[in-house]
Amino acid sequence: MILIYISIFLVCIWLWRTMKKPKRLPPGPIGLPILGSLLKLGQNPHRDLHKLSQKYGPIMHLRLGLVQTIVVSSPQAAELFLKTHDLVFASRPSFEASKHISWDQIWNIALGEYGSYWRKMRKMCTLELLSHAKINSFRIMREQELDLLIKFLREESKDGKEVDLSSKISTLNAYMSCRMIFGKKYMDNDLGEKGFEVVMKETMYLIGTPNIGDFIPYLRPFDLQGLTRRMKAVGKIFDDFFEKIIDEHIQSGNKDKKNMDFADVMLGLVGTEESEYRIERTTIKSIMLDMLVGSMDTSATAIEWTISELLKNPRVMKKAQNELETVVGMKRKVEESDLNKLEYLDMVIKESLRFHPVAPLLIPHESLEDCMVEDFFIPKKSRVIVNAWSIMRDPNAWTDPEKFWPERFEGSNIDVRGHDFQFLPFGSGRRGCPGMQLGLTVIRLVVAQLVHCFDWKLPDHMLPSDLDMKEEFGLTMPRLNHLIVIPNYRLYSDSD
Repeated sequence: MILIYISIFLVCIWLWRTMKKPKRLPPGPIGLPILGSLLKLGQNPHRDLHKLSQKYGPIMHLRLGLVQTIVVSSPQAAELFLKTHDLVFASRPSFEASKHISWDQIWNIALGEYGSYWRKMRKMCTLELLSHAKINSFRIMREQELDLLIKFLREESKDGKEVDLSSKISTLNAYMSCRMIFGKKYMDNDLGEKGFEVVMKETMYLIGTPNIGDFIPYLRPFDLQGLTRRMKAVGKIFDDFFEKIIDEHIQSGNKDKKNMDFADVMLGLVGTEESEYRIERTTIKSIMLDMLVGSMDTSATAIEWTISELLKNPRVMKKAQNELETVVGMKRKVEESDLNKLEYLDMVIKESLRFHPVAPLLIPHESLEDCMVEDFFIPKKSRVIVNAWSIMRDPNAWTDPEKFWPERFEGSNIDVRGHDFQFLPFGSGRRGCPGMQLGLTVIRLVVAQLVHCFDWKLPDHMLPSDLDMKEEFGLTMPRLNHLIVIPNYRLYSDSD
């Protein structure tokens, strides 16, 4: 009898220990007390995380400060987080940057927490601001702004002058974005003394740079990296600028529906009983910032890298120009109606987005509840980082992934919409980029026009193989150094 009681007792102990056994987190480095693995992240976190994933696997657990972090580094793992369990990982973590730059995050589409309000705002942006009809309504504006750039480059080419193409592309995108969002161009100094380009790059840096205060909240008040001070300064610049924009639109009154910019559309929804959207002044400012960042810096970065790779790969440049000569001819510039016929150029842009993803780590996700992903336990409030840079260089998904080779997309059904998890330039699932179609239209048009209208040389007799391709990490990943080139106009027509 005693043996029976002892046996029952031992079984109960075993069952208790089994039930209390910790759930299995994904593998990863142990990390230091308090800091965790923060010191493992250097100037290029996407590359550092890629190296760690080579050791610990495509689903990796890190403790960054006090934050449980999951890093996803393969197409198969990305599909689990962005499709199979998409709803669980549809939210965003809290960032100090969003508090100071994006009006405390709750109003923001890109950084906002997932919920009913976010779903309504996303729907509004998709239907009211980023529909095919709305994008098409700005076609003439895009042509006008691009024509001005081509005229400038053509004049410079007469004297063989060097051109800072990075700066010119950034300015072009700023003008396009301003006309689309605000209804008119604003001069560089309208966005503070530093100007559009500097302020936008500062914004992308501040949002994308790991902030120790986000990972160890107790250290936030000390602002050890000086980031909070810079965030507040940028936030003040944007707030003043957007307040001025809104006041100007209110004073000017409603425009004809055919000529309404994004600010007009949102102001038209304020206080309307028939609208399902709850639009307030802060909402308008936050979404204008979303649209400005999404349409300006990201597209400029993608264009800059694509032209850089074409310069570095003369064979690809020549093949793209040959296609343009066949489809468009040498007597006129490219029109948007030509873009769907430029199959090789489309491959070039896809390959550039794969090789140089605009957002190498996308924007982090956050788990809304505890979840099992395969055999791994992912705790509620875990931060999930999808390393798109690593995924799009995965040798199991891509042949010769370190080679720039547009022909890999020939005859392929892989597209940019996030259905193919080895190719995620715009993310996927509920948090995929809503401005993807607008961004692609601008990228394709500008690249096509620059490649068609000009032959390009590097300064100082530099060889293509010598072109510096260093990158600068932030929320977006532009070139570290500006692209300096010499244009030579190549069309036959003398007309502008």
